[in-house]
Amino acid sequence: MQETNPYAFPLELPAGDFDAFIFDCDGTLADTMPTHFKAWQTALGKAAEDFPEAMFYELGGVPTSRIVEILNERHGYNLPVEETVAHKEGLFLEMSIHIAAIEPVVALARDYHGKKPLAVASGGHHRIVMNTLRALGIAHLFDAIVCSEDYSRGKPHPDPFLEAARRLNVAAEKCLVFEDTATGAQAAAAAGMACVLVPPLKRA
Repeated sequence: MQETNPYAFPLELPAGDFDAFIFDCDGTLADTMPTHFKAWQTALGKAAEDFPEAMFYELGGVPTSRIVEILNERHGYNLPVEETVAHKEGLFLEMSIHIAAIEPVVALARDYHGKKPLAVASGGHHRIVMNTLRALGIAHLFDAIVCSEDYSRGKPHPDPFLEAARRLNVAAEKCLVFEDTATGAQAAAAAGMACVLVPPLKRA
């Protein structure tokens, strides 16, 4: 039986003339989502039973600290936000040595590097996002890298994408976003930007 390559899929751009491209990181440029979920499950301990995989993907793109706050609000936990985030991110860094690129998206970024302004707009912390981009050897492709420290409201609010457009000095309506989650696509729409939804990887 022939194995399916989860990274092989067509990436079609919408019609229109776009002056800049803005990329989400996790699940869009990098196949990091399963690793992030494993790190969450370990960091949360007993609370992990209230953070199933479906909820994890539902909250894709939401800043890490906000996820801890949501768990506290929904389940009456008193998880310390900063400590839980630090523990989870430390675990992710330990587990992230084998991160793979989502090649159709990375190939497009490589093709347009130097031709159009490119940015990353992520819900992750700067240290984690930069670790991922450097592990893939693509950090140099981007003219701006916007992370959760750079805005006050995370996705689905438009702030991450608007900040990326501001740093690129490109009007929001002239930017094209690449995202893998409904939350991210909602944020792009709120920013007045067209969006390419990267399909979920088909794993064996």
